[in-house]
Amino acid sequence: MSRPLIGRTARRLRMEMGLTQQALAARLGISASYLNLIEHDQRAVTATVLIKLTEALGVDLAALSGHAERQLEAGLREVLSDPLLGLDAMPENEVQAIAASAPNAARGVLALYRAWRVAREDASGIALPSGRRLLLPNEEVRDFFHERGNHFARIETFTESLGAELQASPAEMNHAIAQRLRQKHNVTVTVTAMTEADRRYDPRTRELWLAESLPRESRGFRMAFQLMLLEARDAVDATLADTKPSTSEAEQLIRIGLLNYAAAALLMPYAPFLRAARELRHDVERLAARFGTSYEQVAQRLSTLHREGARGLPFFFLRADTAGNVTKRFSAAGFPFARFGGSCPKWIVHHAFATPGVTRVQAAELPDGAAFLCVARAMHGPAPRWGEPPPTHVVAIGCDIARAEEVVYADGLDLVAARVGIGLSCRLCDRADCRSRAFPPLEHRLRLDANEDGASPWRFDRKDAPR
Repeated sequence: MSRPLIGRTARRLRMEMGLTQQALAARLGISASYLNLIEHDQRAVTATVLIKLTEALGVDLAALSGHAERQLEAGLREVLSDPLLGLDAMPENEVQAIAASAPNAARGVLALYRAWRVAREDASGIALPSGRRLLLPNEEVRDFFHERGNHFARIETFTESLGAELQASPAEMNHAIAQRLRQKHNVTVTVTAMTEADRRYDPRTRELWLAESLPRESRGFRMAFQLMLLEARDAVDATLADTKPSTSEAEQLIRIGLLNYAAAALLMPYAPFLRAARELRHDVERLAARFGTSYEQVAQRLSTLHREGARGLPFFFLRADTAGNVTKRFSAAGFPFARFGGSCPKWIVHHAFATPGVTRVQAAELPDGAAFLCVARAMHGPAPRWGEPPPTHVVAIGCDIARAEEVVYADGLDLVAARVGIGLSCRLCDRADCRSRAFPPLEHRLRLDANEDGASPWRFDRKDAPR
């Protein structure tokens, strides 16, 4: 099992609230020195103190899971392992100590590393033809959603209020949204043949065109997005009030992401969706059928259920294409995605491409012992024209293995015997017996022998092992 990081998480939440150790200790009824030991994970947290912590910090137990801290550790470990930095192997306890004692400095290291990678890529001729430096706004957007737990209370409140006005069942929602667009905004919706775009809106003529190749649930989502574009401005502005994106591109991408979030929240209202998710044990296909939405829309919505006092099961969400590019990712379940490279070839996400339309399940265990129930499904999008391959991607969700019994996909699966050992990426994984390894690990020396072929394509000794 992965290490508990309750103390470190409590420290982060305390600092976010602007509380001193003395102030929080007083609320908990313990000494400041004892709280200091707890925050550095040097003392176990009793059940009584744990309950008081949730009350004092205004969170529930799920918020003390430590997934943000583990993600920071994983990113720092990945950065410090880059051979181009010329560093000696960084002991695991040092990585943990840096992330625990100086989390803001650790995040600064990650930010500097991202900037250095951009500069290095520019120097290698990967800059834009104009010579302008790549700013990677997509990474900034991912950080924005990750740091906020992929949940936005103001937007949820707004969409619930709007849903109460529409008073439409899931089967009637598309019609209700189209009617709202027409009656309140004088927007007409036309389904027509389009190959260059799936949705096009003309603000001057108030016309919304949708591609006829889109399935019903995709048309509904794009109409919901259009309605949010017209009505959710205040909720989005309030959500962005304390944010200062570094570029206009990043700000626009964040706004579009929040509008997509709002569209999903309108189609799958928080409370009814949470009840249905629990009732159906997070069966994505049945949830999609109940709410008239797509498999991907449901999977992503499952990763957003983090309302204080009414949290859903924490899921990570990921979408990847056939080239291995991750186009979306959220890690509410604490899965430590690699930030700067590919992922493990043994992970079910990559195997799902072989069986489009079929749900694949895997009990995956990381080298640190953390284990996750992973569910992946590959699907095709509409091809723009005959002869062009349709876009294909995999949608994956997952949760901590300790809560797998709450998910229908765990039925009949031996959660211990069926575990598959995976890593974050080949460069960061020290599993010596992996036949799927593409690269040797960064922190180990290669062991080369022309007289013998091993089970793994790469054999190695630990970097600090004696020769």
